[in-house]
Amino acid sequence: MALVDSFGRVHRDLRISVTDRCNFRCTYCMPAEGMPWLPREDLLTYEELTRVAALMVSRYGFDGVRITGGEPTVRAHLPVLIGKLAALKTPSGAPLDVALTTNGATLGLIAHDLAAAGLGRINISCDSLQPERFMELTKRDRLAEVLDGIAAAVAAGLSPVKINVVVMRGVNDDEIVDFATFGREQGVSVRFIEFMPLDAQGAWTNDQVMTQTEVLAAIAAIYPLEPVGQRGSAPAEQFRYLDGHGDVGVIASVTHSFCESCDRLRLTAEGRVRNCLFSDDEFDLRAPLRSGASDDDLAAIVERAVAAKWAGHSINQVQFIKPRRGMSQIGG
Repeated sequence: MALVDSFGRVHRDLRISVTDRCNFRCTYCMPAEGMPWLPREDLLTYEELTRVAALMVSRYGFDGVRITGGEPTVRAHLPVLIGKLAALKTPSGAPLDVALTTNGATLGLIAHDLAAAGLGRINISCDSLQPERFMELTKRDRLAEVLDGIAAAVAAGLSPVKINVVVMRGVNDDEIVDFATFGREQGVSVRFIEFMPLDAQGAWTNDQVMTQTEVLAAIAAIYPLEPVGQRGSAPAEQFRYLDGHGDVGVIASVTHSFCESCDRLRLTAEGRVRNCLFSDDEFDLRAPLRSGASDDDLAAIVERAVAAKWAGHSINQVQFIKPRRGMSQIGG
């Protein structure tokens, strides 16, 4: 059966956070001093995560799972989870599409292990190619390791390798073309992300947002672009370079929201289902998982979560309320 909400959106993509911890302190994500971390025993085990994923795949036909955090690579033995998920088969018999979002700092050490375990696609977050600015943004002097991680992902055969860049006006908007050039030269896809109101400090304002229109104009002035077909349920609108040297994408969550085609559910590290990144509604699976719940019991909770999904996030509208939890606590 399909998992359909009250607006007719069919859900097929599960985002699984495996930890709220991170080895960076990105200014738009969490305070410099960090946050109170979840106790280890509160995190879902790999077996529990796999059970939830298997339910979504077998009962509702989910065909994709993305592992997120916090920073997922700080969770021990991550290739073990990747292997468990990669072993799942969709109802058609195809392998499950397993992806990962990471900051890349330790990727050079485990990229080949992740690929061998069955990881297919990877997104690596990097908001500056300038060492000093990278340090300012992340509070960590680790740009060289991130760049090594990108190279390691390519060498391990992960495909596609995408670079996620959160663009903030007056912060790193002068690097848009630099990132486009980097993607073209390294053979990786760059995804520019509009700055969203999910910062832990609550300091987001709309005038900090570099819009999709502005991002594309900056790139096209140097590297002419053309659109790539229909976006479907993907968050990024894609454009290809007219000279054939790859593509670029923009995730315009603020100015061109894609809520009407959203097919995603999120599972937080402590086992709560969230039906929208910007919703504060959460539906607990951990307690039922640990008290002997059947698959039917778990499915009923998931279906309630989907039935409660909003039409959209309402950013820039008077009724918008910023989520109480930041990105590192929710999972990307």
